[in-house]
Amino acid sequence: MTMKNRYRLFLLLLFVYSSCLSPQGFYKDVFMDGGIRLTSMERLPAADLLGLSIEYFASTRYKSTFPPTRTDSIVQDRLIIGSETDLNGILLYPDGQPRFRMIFVNGGKAASHGLSLRKEGLDNIRRFFMNGGSYVGTCAGAFLSSSATLRSDTVFPREHYLQIWPGVARATGLLNSYTGMKVEKNSPLLKFDNFGGDMYIDSVRHNGGCLAYTEQLFPAGTEVLLRYDYPHKKEGTQINGEISAWAYKKHELTGRLVVIGSHPESITGGERLDLMASMIQYALDGNGSPVIKGELENGSVRKMFKATWQNNPDSTMIGDKQYHHFVFRIPHNARNIKITLDGAEDYDLFLYLKKGNFAFRNTSDYKDISLGAYKTMKLAEMDPGLWYLGVECNNTVTTIPTPWGVEYAGCIDVLNGVPYSIVVSWE
Repeated sequence: MTMKNRYRLFLLLLFVYSSCLSPQGFYKDVFMDGGIRLTSMERLPAADLLGLSIEYFASTRYKSTFPPTRTDSIVQDRLIIGSETDLNGILLYPDGQPRFRMIFVNGGKAASHGLSLRKEGLDNIRRFFMNGGSYVGTCAGAFLSSSATLRSDTVFPREHYLQIWPGVARATGLLNSYTGMKVEKNSPLLKFDNFGGDMYIDSVRHNGGCLAYTEQLFPAGTEVLLRYDYPHKKEGTQINGEISAWAYKKHELTGRLVVIGSHPESITGGERLDLMASMIQYALDGNGSPVIKGELENGSVRKMFKATWQNNPDSTMIGDKQYHHFVFRIPHNARNIKITLDGAEDYDLFLYLKKGNFAFRNTSDYKDISLGAYKTMKLAEMDPGLWYLGVECNNTVTTIPTPWGVEYAGCIDVLNGVPYSIVVSWE
């Protein structure tokens, strides 16, 4: 095995190991959007390489040039906007937190796809990102993430785009071609791959994609990842040296956006596959920090009974494989501490405690993962100070393969949430 391959293997194993620890609190890793007017894929090779769990929507008219069917519209609305059995769609938990770690948006027709999502679908994807879910997009997926486009030196705001990157995506005007990509010095992608050590990726497919426009409205905090290497003269916009891939994270609670104007997503080997894998890794590395629902007071019962439509996320029911986090403060000389978790029957709710940091299954100081939704934890004493309490819903749906992806079955009630109460008391 060459030194280069050893290095790649080391980075891959390191990521797979860290992925085993970090996905706690999510249903799955990746949702792939191949919806209306987007190219549909049933596999994402880079996700396979990284060992990530994935679900997808592949529209029945799988090419972006084909008109959508009624089935496409019904399924896309149900998945992204919601339905009676899943009020705010599969991307979001009942409280609006991200259910997947990342959404990947395919190439195709960005404007048409944005219009097909309608305001409700766009708002759900925006909420997904703002609440900590990450976003990866290629070509149309990069366009869709932006706030505006440029035509004839005029900036046109795009209300039917996601606007999660508040910048301008400029069309390259280059069709059915291939370009090189120069890795920017200190690009964060280098944390995940050295791309052969020459800071260059050759022959990345390009078909009507975009670049990050820097002359107007270039957002502070945008990270330059790659630049186009295309010295050939062409009509219209010259793209050589322009930003081809970029990243953006608004603040610690949001996800991270990682997009590229070209098409590495379907490649199954070599540095172009490594490129797509590194983009996914960097996006997942930027998931938002967990959110604390509130501070528990001595003897005061916290009820988590609200539904999605009541718009009270700090008191909303818990979803499948989701964690809810609370804190409480143990005073000096406190004794006979009792924690009681009481949830709806027929569900499995787990309880975790950790001093000074978020409590997850793999990192807790105390835990109760017995079956059932009722838990009582009694401790004669605890170290004084700030403690974190985590509640996990261990139930989830089963999946049935369909022509467009999967259909949920089994424990589907969990999609709208499981009610419970939690109380901490001491003497």
